Amino acid sequence: MMTGPLAPFADAYRAELYRRGYTVRSAVSELRQVARLSCWLAARGLTAAELSGTRVDEFMLWQRAEGRYRSHWSRPGLRCLLDVLRGLGVLAADEEPGAPSSPTDELLACFERYLLAERGLAAGTVVLYRAAARRFVDGLPPDRGLAGLAAGDVTAAVLRESKVVSVSATQNFVKGLRSFLRFCFVEGLVDTDFSQAALLVRGRRSSTLPRGISSADARALLGSCDRRHALGRRDYAIMSLLLRLGLRRGEVAGLTLDDIDWRAGELVVRGKGARQDRLPLPADVGQAIAAYLRRGRPRSSRREVFLRAKAPYDPIASGTVASTVRRACRRAGIAEVGSHRLRHTAACEMVGADVPLVRIGQVLRHQSLQSTAIYARVDVERLRLLAAPWPGGAQR
Repeated sequence: MMTGPLAPFADAYRAELYRRGYTVRSAVSELRQVARLSCWLAARGLTAAELSGTRVDEFMLWQRAEGRYRSHWSRPGLRCLLDVLRGLGVLAADEEPGAPSSPTDELLACFERYLLAERGLAAGTVVLYRAAARRFVDGLPPDRGLAGLAAGDVTAAVLRESKVVSVSATQNFVKGLRSFLRFCFVEGLVDTDFSQAALLVRGRRSSTLPRGISSADARALLGSCDRRHALGRRDYAIMSLLLRLGLRRGEVAGLTLDDIDWRAGELVVRGKGARQDRLPLPADVGQAIAAYLRRGRPRSSRREVFLRAKAPYDPIASGTVASTVRRACRRAGIAEVGSHRLRHTAACEMVGADVPLVRIGQVLRHQSLQSTAIYARVDVERLRLLAAPWPGGAQR
């Protein structure tokens, strides 16, 4: 039984859980959590209309501090509750967790829209650039802010960052900072383009060969997927895309049903910089995807191909693709690798099949042939023909 300010909405919440694919048992767990949330609100004298994303975060922290009900913590379930309350008009329709609430938040929100719409950057890159911009703005003298920005402030920010993070992290910070400073100049927030004041950070970078996995390990990864079950069919389809087409993990997660042309045997890949490329869909990869769609994918109105295995049946995140590969490595009994290693594997196999580098670059969707040229070093036997003989080697 539920008591407190959320009790009148229990039936609507239960119905929404069932609509989103929760089983009866899972719905009971979610309702128990909301019952605790209702008591938590009542103890603080709060009403349902005062619930928000911030309140949900506070409640989650309280649950962790109490150390109880650990198996019934579910943030997606509480987000579902917020959706129900908005739909019933209890909460404002525009109430969203993390909505801009300060001038800095509004500025960063505009910067994020600029990166997505104007620059066409990937969502992960936007997150990194926005974080860099926030650290820069927070570090400015409060009495001057952006209005009194000088080149020295940019240099000081880079030096400050380099003292606490690695070289590669500082390089990423500089990239985000440069983009933010160009945005400020374009928007008229500053009179000078200070992006060049953020000097590039140099660091030693090891020059290693692209690292794929062996054909035996690739077969072991695919063989570790139990295709008798829905999750196994999903994992098999995901790794087939990684190994055969060299897709990035974000490209796999973002693949939609509309991107597959079954009759033409083609696939639209939405990659970096809002780029779209059409690739041939190998028969075995198409069969793996079709098997998942027919006998593994939950019923959903979502257009994304790959969905969560448990309710709520939302699209998978790019991190799920990476964890899928690591989980398969453990099942296959091989060393754990990241999903990008499978992309290298696809490229190395093409090199071994004498596919021209230009063709490899087209499959991997590299913007520059220089990015593809690193795979020329994989064919060690051909590189031996270019090596000068060692003096006196014939006598040894």
